[in-house]
Amino acid sequence: MTSSRQDLIKYRLERAKDTLDDARILADKNKWNSTINRLYYAAYYAIIALLLNSNIKPTTHKGAKTEFSNHFIKSQRIPKEFGKVFSQLFTWRQKGDYDDLFDFDREKVLPYFEPIERLIELIEQEISRR
Repeated sequence: MTSSRQDLIKYRLERAKDTLDDARILADKNKWNSTINRLYYAAYYAIIALLLNSNIKPTTHKGAKTEFSNHFIKSQRIPKEFGKVFSQLFTWRQKGDYDDLFDFDREKVLPYFEPIERLIELIEQEISRR
């Protein structure tokens, strides 16, 4: 693995953690659509790091979702529940960003913090094994 790829993987993991922190700040302000967006991106950045670590370079968000599922969920390297969480956030992020007259609420958003924190931890462990 080249140094620059390692740097990019490290950068993406740091972005994942920073973005999760952003989600917490937005949740404290009851900004639920923005919180969903940041939770999705926290997971997305970590997943991109994981894919890069396996030399997989998707060019779209849907591609990242598909590659994550194909290489890590179906192989059970990452538990299936995290594939479902990411898939749900993928859908909700689009709904929150692009649909009119749609708003998330506290009860729907808060349960996603713990799984995203755990997903980032699992991805860090998976990357450190390689």
